[in-house]
Amino acid sequence: MFSNQVKVCDGGLGSTLALDVESVNSDPLWSARLLHSNPAAILKVHRDFVAAGSDILVSASYQASVKGFVEQLEVTVEEALGLIQKSVLLARTAAQDAGKNDTLVAGSVGPYGACQNDGSEYTGAHVSTMMEEQLMNWHRPRIQQLVQAGASLLAVETLPAVKEALAVLRLLKEFPGTKAWISFSCKDSSHTNAGDDFPNAIAQCCTANPESLVGVGVNCSCPGIVSSLLESLNKHSGVPPPTVMPRVVYPNSGEIWVAGQGWTAAPTLQQWPVKQWIQLGARVVGGCCRVGPDDIRGIVETVDKIDITTL
Repeated sequence: MFSNQVKVCDGGLGSTLALDVESVNSDPLWSARLLHSNPAAILKVHRDFVAAGSDILVSASYQASVKGFVEQLEVTVEEALGLIQKSVLLARTAAQDAGKNDTLVAGSVGPYGACQNDGSEYTGAHVSTMMEEQLMNWHRPRIQQLVQAGASLLAVETLPAVKEALAVLRLLKEFPGTKAWISFSCKDSSHTNAGDDFPNAIAQCCTANPESLVGVGVNCSCPGIVSSLLESLNKHSGVPPPTVMPRVVYPNSGEIWVAGQGWTAAPTLQQWPVKQWIQLGARVVGGCCRVGPDDIRGIVETVDKIDITTL
């Protein structure tokens, strides 16, 4: 799907929405609430990323869960499932309205911790208290709806711990033909946010379900550690080379999320070493939190100047 070309992913959907919808950051459902209350706002942001040149749109399902929707929106289970499907349909509509029928829609599968509204997706604190079967049972309804809605693939993203990644990969065996990328959130150039060794975690994922995987990498992490993380994958004997298992990279702006405070230490986005990332095997490049359409437009301009056949 990605081995012979570089695809540009969109940026941070939720953080871009928060620029216009002030209540997003303080909401237990984050941007997922807007699937119910303001789908037009989601559609607009998707359209902005399409206009910026994104080849891949990530659905607004990162913080979507049946339990969360039922409790916070007072909807039925059936209505909650329908909202998850809507996340894919909105992204698809934005692409089709722009005549971009080849745009891929990646169904966002965020970690369990993202739906606890306590920042635990950045620590992995939830993983130690859960069995693999529990994680599978929790993820199953959302993945089922994303697949049924026609997502091009799944973006299993911002995972802090390999335990949850392996649970999702095991679950994906129940959905033959469904493709996914796995990307971890990392706290430094060697470890995921839960403290797992990053290249070892990726190696375990590649072994667990190679049939489903179309890419592996890092997202919602500081852009300054991305190159080192990619280099560590290329040096690990258990990780297939990028020509076999493309790398996926979409860091955040470099700011830090603090539960109860929000994003702190706001730096000015510097020029990212996108060409270096591509040389190291990245075939999906984009942005996560606090990376907007203008930033993605800059990445597109850089990618358009690169001929990967000469790298």
